[in-house]
Amino acid sequence: MADDNRTDGKTSADTGDVSFDREFVPAHGSAVTVAAGVQRITCGNVSPFTFTGTNSYIVGTGSTVAMIDPGPQDETHFDALMNALGPRKLSHILVSHTHRDHSPLARRVKDATGALMVAEGPHRAARPLHAGEVNPFAESSDTDFVPDIALADGATIEGDGWSLTAVHTPGHTANHAAFALDGTGILFSADHVMAWATTIVAPPDGSMGDFMASVEKLLSRDDRIFFPGHGGPVTEPQSFLRGLRTHRRMRERAILERIRGGDRLISDMVKVIYARTDIRLHGAAALSVLAHLEDLVEKGLVATDGPPSLIGEYRVA
Repeated sequence: MADDNRTDGKTSADTGDVSFDREFVPAHGSAVTVAAGVQRITCGNVSPFTFTGTNSYIVGTGSTVAMIDPGPQDETHFDALMNALGPRKLSHILVSHTHRDHSPLARRVKDATGALMVAEGPHRAARPLHAGEVNPFAESSDTDFVPDIALADGATIEGDGWSLTAVHTPGHTANHAAFALDGTGILFSADHVMAWATTIVAPPDGSMGDFMASVEKLLSRDDRIFFPGHGGPVTEPQSFLRGLRTHRRMRERAILERIRGGDRLISDMVKVIYARTDIRLHGAAALSVLAHLEDLVEKGLVATDGPPSLIGEYRVA
């Protein structure tokens, strides 16, 4: 799920540009081999938030395989996943996080195959709701999902010739996890890092502080390619992550500049900062600005009366 739908595809960064690739062409309903032992099946749930749809992955070449992110409740996609599996036994269904474009179909796939559902944990917010606050993404959250196996950071699930290790990457959601295909340099980055746009970080489900810490965590690794939850692969992940980090820092500086220039409301900041973003995403953009402001308030750089909110007034601390 993304919040930055720029049409120029480039964002200036002082460590080099982060280049968003929007040329991905999905093969809806078909299994595409993207690496040795990895097939991608893209759901047709196209939207401004999901780009060309949710990517599901099947991992393994032996008789027992794993599936990552079955996706939303979608009959056509379920049939495509079952066709891609063929006679192979599905042992595990790994879920990166509990948004409704990623996890709901896991229960049906489990019922059909007997596979175990694996995730960091059930859905939860990054912080408690403030008094009178409403979670704007509550209906996007799959609160019914409960994994059979809660996979700790660094813990591994193994199958016939493959092993997948959990890399906890909170930020987009509190329970977000990426999965490393051990020995290959492949990381299934889900919605934390995507080639087509920056992911939305929307309080209270998301946390900008957690998101940036997760970026640093991935920068400390040596993965050679990311396969994300939407769009095509990130083929130079270290360079992309550095650009993404700078992109977020630039967004933070832009917010500070708007406040220093007299903007007090998030709605006024969004009109300027996201002027080139699809207006349908301005609501999501406002939540990302709120996430930055929560982080800036915590750092002592910005002040507001009461807890940060979408309707609060902000000033330089």
